[in-house]
Order: sequence, then C-alpha cells, then structure tokens
Amino acid sequence: MGTGPEPGNVVLVHGAFVDGTGWQGVYDILKRDGYGVRVVQNPTLSLEGDVAAVRLVLDALDGPVVLVGHSYGGAVISAAGHHPKVSALVYIAAFAPDKGESVNTLIADPPPGAAVPPILPPRDGFLFLDRDKFAHSFAADLPTEQAEFLADSQVPWGEEALSGAVAEPAWRTRPSWYLVATDDRMIPPPAQRAMAERAGARVVEVAGSHSVYVSRPAEVAALIRQAAGH
Repeated sequence: MGTGPEPGNVVLVHGAFVDGTGWQGVYDILKRDGYGVRVVQNPTLSLEGDVAAVRLVLDALDGPVVLVGHSYGGAVISAAGHHPKVSALVYIAAFAPDKGESVNTLIADPPPGAAVPPILPPRDGFLFLDRDKFAHSFAADLPTEQAEFLADSQVPWGEEALSGAVAEPAWRTRPSWYLVATDDRMIPPPAQRAMAERAGARVVEVAGSHSVYVSRPAEVAALIRQAAGH
C-alpha cells in the first residue's frame, strides 16, 4: 500500500451484458482496507461513450487511481487509462486490445476447440447472450439463482461498443496487472495469457469462471492491492 494516510483510489469498470453491481464484493473489501472506490456504470452503448463515462469519474477524484476493467471493460480502460490520474491498470479476465483493435477483432477467429460465447444475432443494434447458455458460459461458478438473475437482467450491449477500436492502448505507458480466470468460457484462458504477455502485465491465475470478479472477490481485491502498492 501507499505511504500516505489513505491507500489511494480504485475505479472499477464492468463489462458487457452486466452492470456495476457485480463489483459489490470487491468494493466492500477495498473500502474496508481504506481505499476510495468508485464503480462506473458505463452504458456499454459505444466504446467512446464508455470511455467518457470513466473519465467523468476520474475527473472527480483527487490523487492517483488504479483503473480496473473486467471483460469488455478491459477495452474501456485501455482507452481511458491515459488519463493523468491513472497510475496502474488491472485487467480481470479482460480484453486488452492493442492499437487499432476492438473486441470484435479479438474474438473474430477463435482457436479450434475454444469455447465460443453464446452471443445471439443483433437486434436493433444490440447484443444479448443466449439466456439458456448464460450460466454455463458466463457464470458457471456462481449459485444457480445468482446466475439466473444475471441472465434475466442482461444489459443490452451496443454493436458500436463491440466494434469500437482502441486508438493507442494505455498499457503501453502504464504498468498493468492481469488476472487470468482459468475456467473462463467467454474469453479462452490462452487468449487471456497472450494479451497479458503482450501488455507486459504481471499475471496471476485464479480458478474461476468469467464471473471471477463476483465469485472470487478476495483474489481480485488482492491483485488490485498489488497494483496500488507498486
């Protein structure tokens, strides 16, 4: 942790199909540890709009910030992380695009045998996951009732968010950390490892589904603390 009276600030950015409430467990742990924590309710309509939402939160904080993204939120923090208050980036089972890449380009050619996210055909410019396959793909280590709730409360994901390209990734100028969810069926673990290596991130691996930020909040918070204390 830092040497000041407070450990510092953490900003949490959720991914596609969900909202910020999934960060509750991580939020509670970090708050108890003395961090100033904010959760961005990014609308996931477009990458540009989500980056703007993150910047609004960053602008309102005093002092350095550890910026954390889950899943699609990794693309958001890769674009928003150039903000002068951001001291470190933490990717939680997240996309870490390089220059000119989008989530769409990163998922375009899955390796043979890799799990493919059950994304339904777009409807009026928005994407959803197949409700009946949601638990298996996104939340396999959550209680059945919780996984069903997430499936039934999906946030529409805009096609512009999926296709939004990162102009220059912040991980080129900010230190980064990456948590690989080894049982992930949305972003294959080998793809997570490859993106983490490319970004030069410090890596930990945790047995968990794509919802690892919900199911394993202590491990996620521990990695954030590492980034805050670098």
